[in-house]
Amino acid sequence: MTRSHAGRRKVLAATAAALALSLVAACSSGGDDTDGGSSDGASSSGGGAGETIQFFLSGDANQGGGFAHMAEKYKEETGVTVEIVDLANADLPTKLKNAAQANDLPALARVGGVDPVWINATVDLAEVAESSDIKMDLAAVDPDGKVLSLPTDVTAVGMFINKTAFDAAGVAFPTTLDDAWTWDEYVAAVKEVQDKADKSYGMVVDRSSHRLKAFLFEFGSEWFQPNADGEWETNDETKTAFEYFKSLNDDSFMPRSVWLSDGDGNALFKSGDVVSYMSGSWQIADFSTNITDFEWASVPLPKQPVEATNYGNAANIVVFDGTGEEQLATDFVTWLYQPENYTELAETSGFLPAVNGLDITYASNPEAFALYNESIERSPEVVGKIKANDLAYEVAGLATEGDPVRDEFIKYLNDEQDVDTTIANIIAQLTDQLGPLP
Repeated sequence: MTRSHAGRRKVLAATAAALALSLVAACSSGGDDTDGGSSDGASSSGGGAGETIQFFLSGDANQGGGFAHMAEKYKEETGVTVEIVDLANADLPTKLKNAAQANDLPALARVGGVDPVWINATVDLAEVAESSDIKMDLAAVDPDGKVLSLPTDVTAVGMFINKTAFDAAGVAFPTTLDDAWTWDEYVAAVKEVQDKADKSYGMVVDRSSHRLKAFLFEFGSEWFQPNADGEWETNDETKTAFEYFKSLNDDSFMPRSVWLSDGDGNALFKSGDVVSYMSGSWQIADFSTNITDFEWASVPLPKQPVEATNYGNAANIVVFDGTGEEQLATDFVTWLYQPENYTELAETSGFLPAVNGLDITYASNPEAFALYNESIERSPEVVGKIKANDLAYEVAGLATEGDPVRDEFIKYLNDEQDVDTTIANIIAQLTDQLGPLP
């Protein structure tokens, strides 16, 4: 590790620690309601009937309002009101940072990741984890064993097709993983449908490194990982996958506007003018409700030659310390993860479950959910390893500036640099900004 790199990591860690310490100090001096930390807050919140706690999250309305539904059920059973505050996804992290710095955090939140600004203002959810069979490989756990957050649901990348267009063109498509197509076979089939059904585009892919990871895994890439010295590296298949993706992003098969101008892939697919859409499991609830002009289907992801998706925690739940409502919030989370209640949440929201061993009955498109669950089970070990690496850096308070993989890849797609330069730049930035695994 270079001296400048080590210094940068020390500055990051020191900054995170200073923010966390100032937050804890602010919380402990916030008045009678919060004085004494989580233990006093928990004891002073005994009972709870008639109490109200706030739950910050994003996207609940888009996924069936499952948390709002469970909050209503919880109030009926306990008398405690869980006020759902549904914020725009882009606004939620900023809202929580500002709330932390103002000593005004909500009781709990559903977040995309642990933030250094409030990481030390979280309640240990170990007892909640022990009371339910939660997928702990997707939880954020610090080196001392403190459970900072628990996954609320699982997300996975998948492929959707315009089934009406396939049927009209008379082109067959696989429905099971055992019959999954290769990328070459998929592209040929989609191009035939695009031509015969007169569609503007054959495929759209979300502008996201989450989607790009799945694509790379399917070509045998092992993504980007640090070696023992903290230097990041990748294998040759990453270059092959990059080049293949670029060949498709030609403004004929794929619209260049999505990756180069942040066009809306979801809207393009729902317009009916695109044959296929590489996105993810969270789209099922939306499509079930909002696509009425054509029939769609979830199909196996192509392989070249690896059968893989990219999966992980869609979001995690945290309970904040220093609010005076720690016990009320922890009681709600414990209740939420009980098998009967979590099953109801998953069925209402159309979640891939973050709890093992449940029999989830989906009201619509059960075959699509089954396909995602099987894809997760059959993915190679490297997928889980990369997710574990991501969580380790998150818990350590280390993050990159922006998204080096996505951002450098866009430069390659826009012909600003060649593929070798793209990979070298990604490796350099990850090595400099993250270094070895914590």
